[in-house]
Order: sequence, then C-alpha cells, then structure tokens
Amino acid sequence: MFSLTELLSASTHPGYSRPCGFPALLLTAFLFCRIIKTVVKTFKYFFGVRFEVKGLENFEVEGPAIIVSNHQSILDMMGLMEVLPDDCVQVGKKELMYAGTVGLIIYLGGVIFINRKSTTSAKMVMAEVAKTMAADKVKVWVYPEGTRNCTGDLLPFKKGAFHLAVQAQVPVIPVVYSSFTTFYNPKKNLFTSGKIKVEVLPAIETKGLTSGDVSDLTDRCFRT
Repeated sequence: MFSLTELLSASTHPGYSRPCGFPALLLTAFLFCRIIKTVVKTFKYFFGVRFEVKGLENFEVEGPAIIVSNHQSILDMMGLMEVLPDDCVQVGKKELMYAGTVGLIIYLGGVIFINRKSTTSAKMVMAEVAKTMAADKVKVWVYPEGTRNCTGDLLPFKKGAFHLAVQAQVPVIPVVYSSFTTFYNPKKNLFTSGKIKVEVLPAIETKGLTSGDVSDLTDRCFRT
C-alpha cells in the first residue's frame, strides 16, 4: 500500500502522473493548498463574483470522506476555495497537469491525477487512494460528472467515486454549486457579475454497503 505522501510524490505507478523528481510531500501539498486558497479567494473581487455558502458544518465528519460536486467551469475553482477543507486532496484528469499555469497551481495543491483513457490503471490508482485515504485520514474531492458541464443541469454521474467510498466504507458528502448560466456563458461571450450559491449537504453513509449497492448510491447522490 502506498502512503498518501508517496501517492502525492513522484511515482511510476501505472496510470498515475506526477513528474519524477518533483517533491510533493503531503504536508507541503497542504501548505501550498492553503496559500492557493488565500490567493484565489481574492479573485472574486476582480471578477465581481459573490458567494453564498451554506452547510460547512457537514464537512465535520470524523475521519476520511469522499466529497462529490458538480463541475461547470473554471469559476468552480473560486467556489472551491471558499469551502475546501484543509485535510482534503482532489482527483483530476491527467490532461489538467499540462494546462499551463492552472496545471502548475493544481499540481502544487496536491491533486492526484488519473488517466481516464485507461480504465484499468485508473481503477488501480483509485484502489490505492481508498487505502491511503483511510490511513492518513484525509478527504478526497471528486467530480463525478467526469467533465465540465455548463448547461445548468447535471450530467450522469460516473461510478468511480462511489466505488471508492464503498470500498473504503467512508461517507459521501455532496456539494452543489448553483448554475452560472445567467451570468457566465463562454459560448455566448457572456460574463457579468453574479452570485454563486455553494451548499454542502449532509453526509451519506456507506457503512455496510457492498459493490452491489454502488449503483443505488450513485443514483441517491445524483438525486440529492
């Protein structure tokens, strides 16, 4: 089993992408993440975006958890910084690592990258995340839609996050961002000031669930 420190540092594990030789110890990643949070939270003033946050107390679960949320655009990053727990790492697609400055920032923030094109290797990495999440008592943030979606609705959820939650027997905490479509639509070149509501919903327990319950758990979180 990898420790989360090893998982966040250079690795040759199949499907896991971190440049060899680049130090990314867990505590360092958390430190960078706190710095990034402080900086990114100032962006809302430049973009004229206001956040209304509810339910932060629902993050106060004992031990590790899977956090799932909808994913609309880069504006999510600003909303994320408003609510992201200190003891949390994110899972993202490998391609983000090469997204210039954004890729560097999220790398320094300790994001675990997976190769979505290889189902086998992605499952292997997620299996190790399940083990190390429990060992290091951290929360893992996953976007179950699998891609950005700015239609104002939800795409069907992929089951990886819910397999992970059941495997580790940890709760799932849903987080919901309100739709940006009234003030942000890149296809229409629309970007004005606006308010984004972010709500952390009560945790959904997985203790006692098995792999046969993953579909029901996925559907329950989607409906919630």
